[in-house]
Order: sequence, then structure tokens, then C-alpha cells
Amino acid sequence: MKKLFLTLLFLTSALFAEVVNSYPDAAFLSKKIPTVDIRTAGEWKETGLLKGAIPITFFDERGAYNIPLFLQELSSKVDVKKPFALICRSGSRTKIVSTFLSQKMGYKVYDLNGGMMYAMGKNLPTVAYKK
Repeated sequence: MKKLFLTLLFLTSALFAEVVNSYPDAAFLSKKIPTVDIRTAGEWKETGLLKGAIPITFFDERGAYNIPLFLQELSSKVDVKKPFALICRSGSRTKIVSTFLSQKMGYKVYDLNGGMMYAMGKNLPTVAYKK
């Protein structure tokens, strides 16, 4: 009975999980959806952050990651019960992370295709990373 309940719970959460592909443009920013920048501190220093973005590194400079630490920081800065967006340099890392967060955690995630490269090409406002 317990296994049946857990299976139903997992399937129910999977039904509500979703990755929405979008582009970081003025129309998206007008929606006021929290955006998490999963790049490294070095990348944030190099290009700045999309204005209003929340910096939380997922993959470090060597490609290593710590899922429990990331999830802890994410849930302390974003209401994970509501939709939020992920941005990286080009969209490659967000594709991986948004799929994981959607399928395994049941979150509704916007994957910002093209990442900061696309956003900078659209001249979206950025702010310097300070730390």
C-alpha cells in the first residue's frame, strides 16, 4: 500500500512538472518571473547579471555540482512552488538543470534559451556582480 501511495504521489507531481522554453527578452522580463542565474562567479563578474537575477551556481568551473547544496540555496531564495526561470551563458546548462528540476523535483521551470548571450544581444539590462 505504501509503494502504491508513493507511486501515485510521484506520478501526480510529474503531471504538474513542466519545463517551458522561452527566450530572455523584454516580453519575458515583463512577466516578473524570478530568474536564477546558474553560471559561475567568474562568468557573473565577466558579463554581469541580468537585472533582478538571483545568482546560484550549479556547475562549478570544473563541471562538478552539489545537488543538495544547490536545492537548499534555491529554496532559500525562490518560492519553488511557483514558476521560476533558469539562465546560463548559452542555454546548455539550463536545459540539463531545468529538466532535472522538472522531472525529479516537480518544479515548473522556464528554460531561458540562448542564455546571457541572447539577452546581451537584445541589450537587456544587466547589473555588475558584487562579491
